[in-house]
Amino acid sequence: MAEHHPTDPAHPSPAGDPHHVLAAAGATDDRTRVLKHNDAFAVFDHLGNIRPGGLGEQGLYHDGTRHLSCLILELDGQPPFYLGSTIRDENDQLSVALTNPDRLRDGRIEAPLGTLHLAVRTFLREKACHWQLRIRNHGPAPVDASILLRFRADFADIFEVRGMRREARGRDLPPEVSADRVVLGYIGLDGRTRRTLLRFAPHPDRLTEDRARFERSVGPHEEVAIELAIACRGEGEEAEPPWFAEARATVEAASERLKTGSCRLRASDGRFDAWIRRAESDVHMMTSDLPTGPYPYAGVPWFNTPFGRDGIITALQCLWLRPDLARGVLGYLAATQAVDEDPGQDAEPGKILHETRNGEMAALGEMPFGRYYGSVDATPLFVLLAGAYYERTADRAFAAAIRPNVEAALSWIDRYGDRDGDGFIEYERRTADGLIHQGWKDSDDAVSHADGTPAIGPIALCEVQAYVYAALRAGAVLARALGTPDRAAELDLRADRLRERFEAAFWCDDLGTYALALDGDKRPCRIRSSNAGHCLFGGIASPERAARLARGLTSPDSFSGWGVRTLAATEARYNPMSYHNGTVWPHDNSLIAYGAARYGLQEIAVQVMEGIFAAGTYFDLNRMPELFCGFDRIQGEGPIPYPVACAPQAWAAGSVFLLLQACLGLGVSGVERQVWFHRPQLPSFLPEVRITDLSVAGSTVDLLLVRHGDDVGVNVLRRVGDVSVVVAK
Repeated sequence: MAEHHPTDPAHPSPAGDPHHVLAAAGATDDRTRVLKHNDAFAVFDHLGNIRPGGLGEQGLYHDGTRHLSCLILELDGQPPFYLGSTIRDENDQLSVALTNPDRLRDGRIEAPLGTLHLAVRTFLREKACHWQLRIRNHGPAPVDASILLRFRADFADIFEVRGMRREARGRDLPPEVSADRVVLGYIGLDGRTRRTLLRFAPHPDRLTEDRARFERSVGPHEEVAIELAIACRGEGEEAEPPWFAEARATVEAASERLKTGSCRLRASDGRFDAWIRRAESDVHMMTSDLPTGPYPYAGVPWFNTPFGRDGIITALQCLWLRPDLARGVLGYLAATQAVDEDPGQDAEPGKILHETRNGEMAALGEMPFGRYYGSVDATPLFVLLAGAYYERTADRAFAAAIRPNVEAALSWIDRYGDRDGDGFIEYERRTADGLIHQGWKDSDDAVSHADGTPAIGPIALCEVQAYVYAALRAGAVLARALGTPDRAAELDLRADRLRERFEAAFWCDDLGTYALALDGDKRPCRIRSSNAGHCLFGGIASPERAARLARGLTSPDSFSGWGVRTLAATEARYNPMSYHNGTVWPHDNSLIAYGAARYGLQEIAVQVMEGIFAAGTYFDLNRMPELFCGFDRIQGEGPIPYPVACAPQAWAAGSVFLLLQACLGLGVSGVERQVWFHRPQLPSFLPEVRITDLSVAGSTVDLLLVRHGDDVGVNVLRRVGDVSVVVAK
C-alpha cells in the first residue's frame, strides 16, 4: 500500500511502530458508515452514533485531529430499536431509520414497537457535521419521548487513534455552556487551540458539558425535529455553522454542478451499474478541493490526506473520463516537490511527496510524516502522469508550466534514485523513523527472498524499473511536444537501454516471471508476486514474455478467483491474511489488467475484472475496499474482508474505471482528437455500457457499447466537435 501498513495478522509489528494500527478487537464485526468533505471526515456506527469499539476509530475529524469522539442517541434511557441505515448513492448523507422498542407501563404495552419513527440524517460540509432527528408518531395516542444526546471530544491526533503513545499531551479547556450551545476546547503542545462547537435547535430542556436532553410529547401523526450543528474550529475561527436546510442546499447544488458536463458511465446490468455508481461517488467524496485543483485523498479513516503515489495512480485510473484530477494532482505535487536534502524527511531535490499531515504530532515532529518523501516510485510516476495528461488533453500550456518539475524529477532519478550507478533505481531509508520499504508494498515484511528471509537494501523493485521506463518514454513525449527533439531522443535511448538491462537482471525463466526485486548485493528476490504485473502496466516487459507473465498471474496459485494475490500461494511468506503477502488489492489488479490489455491480452483483463467485480458485489454498499483476504473463492460464499482495510479508498474506487478501460482497450487522445478501442471485450453478464459526455480536447461524444458474443460493437450516439472514434479488431 502507498501508506503505512495497518495490523498484519500474520506478521504483527512491534508495539510502538509508528506505522502500525492497533487492533484490540475485530473491526469487521462493526458496520461503520463513513462521510467525508475536503479535510473533514467522520466514522459512525451503523446506528449513526460515534462510540468506542473496534479499533476506536469512530469520530469526527478535521486536519488530523478528532474533534468529536462520542455522539450517542438514547430514547427513554436506552438505545432506539434499529431498522436500517445507508449512505446515499451520492455519498453525501447518512440516513438511519430507528424506532421505539416496546414500552411497558404497569405490566402492559403502552407504546408498542414501531409507534415512533426516528429518522436521523447526517452529512458533512466544509468543517461542520450537520445532524437532524425527526420523530413521527404513527400511533393513535400522544407519546412522551425523552431524547438524550451524549457527546464528548478528546482532540486526539489521528496517530494517537491509530495506537501511537505520546509522552505528553496538551490540556483541555474549560467547557463553555449556554442555552443552545457547548464549546469544547484543547490547547495542544504545538500551541494551537482547537475547538468543537455544538449548536442545538431548538434549545435543549437541559444542556451540560457532555449531554443534551429534550422532553417532547408527540401527538398522533405529528412530527417534531431536533437539529445539531457540530463545527470544527481552528485557531481564531468563530464562524457560525449554518443550519441543516441551508447547508443541505449547498451540498445538493454542488452535486448538480458536478453532474453537469461530467463524463458518466451506465451499464445494463443492475449490479455492475451499482458498482460503477458507488465508485463514481467514492472518487468524488475522496477528492478535496485544494488551491492547486482537485486532489483525491488516499483513504478513510487513516489516510485522509494527500499521498503522492495514491493520488497519481487514482488520477491515472480516472484519466480517460476525468482528466481534471490529473491536472490537480500534478499541480499539487509540483508545488510540494522537494528542493533540498533533508534526511529526516527522506527528501532530496526533485523528489515527489509521499504524504503530508497537519495534526499536532506532525507539527511537533513526533513522527516524520508532516511532509515526508519516503517513496521511491512517486517520482517516476509523476513524470508518467505528466506525459499521460498531455496526451489525453493536449494541454500544452500546462505541460510547459510543469516542465521544470518534470525535469527535476528526471534529475532525481539520475542523481539520487540510482544509488550505486548500476542503472536501476533503489531505495534505502535515511531516517530511523521512516519507512523501511518505500514501494507500494511498504510493510516491514513486504520484500523477501524465496526462503522467506528479508531482503536487505538498497532494494531495486521490479515495478519501479517499469515506472522509470514509462517515465522516460513520457518525458520524451513532453520534450517533443515542447520543441526539444534532442532531449526526447536521449530519453528514448535511455528507456531502451534500461529495458535491456532489466530483462537480463530480473527475468526468472524457471518461474515465468520477473523477480520481485534485487537486494543490496544484486541478488534477485525470486518470488512470484503481483509486482511483476506492473511491468506490463509500465510497458517494460518484452512482448514475448508478457503473455507468459500474465497467464502466470491468473494461474490458481496467484489468482484466488476474486483477483490476483499480492504473493503466490506457493511462496514461503504467503498468508492470505497478510497485508502484502497474499491478500488481493483492487488497484493492484487494475494495473495488471491494464498492462495485460496493452499487450493485446484482453481475455486476461476480462478475467481479472470479473473476479474483482464479483467480490465487490459482496461488500457493503457495493464499495471496493482497500484490500481483502486472498483465500480461494468458494462457490456460494463471498470474499473474506481484511480486518482494518480502509473503505472508501481512492485507488480502490478508481480501479473500477481502469478495469473497464482495460477490457475495452479504450484510449483517448486530445493530441489526435481521437477515441479508440483495441479489441474491445465485455464480460458475458454485461450486454451494454453507455458512456455519456466523454470530453476530447473541447469536443464531446456519447457512445453505446454493445456485446455481440465475443465481439463488442461501438455506436456513436452523439458527437459535438471534431473527434473521431476508431475501432481496431
